[in-house]
Amino acid sequence: MKNELIVIDTNVLVSAFRSRRGASFRLVSLIGRGLFDIAVSVPMALEYEMMLKRIDSDKRPDDDAVDDALDYLFKVAKRVEAVHYLWRPFSTDPYDDHVVELTVVSGASAIVTFNKRDFKDISEFGIMLFTPVEYLRRLERS
Repeated sequence: MKNELIVIDTNVLVSAFRSRRGASFRLVSLIGRGLFDIAVSVPMALEYEMMLKRIDSDKRPDDDAVDDALDYLFKVAKRVEAVHYLWRPFSTDPYDDHVVELTVVSGASAIVTFNKRDFKDISEFGIMLFTPVEYLRRLERS
């Protein structure tokens, strides 16, 4: 059976890097283990890197650790080369429109995010929304 393809919003990745205790860290730790696949585009990759290197915390990983983690993530991800900006504006937060575009173009079935309200109409595309906890429960049921 083919793995479900999802898009992980940047806020989930940042949360995983800030704390090893929560659902975000558990979810990110499962990337590349054959339970699901992730899609990444160039805009998403750049946003991941920018936000991870801006974490304001005494627990912030150094840039080399961020680079190593991102290298792994991009190695196992489905990389989407061409994203066409046909769906803008869609999100209530214009900075999230590239997440919608990546999800639609890649054929991903879901977005995992803490900002579900920014994607409230995403079901028009047949795309599901989950928080990290909700997606982990979905994995446990399957």
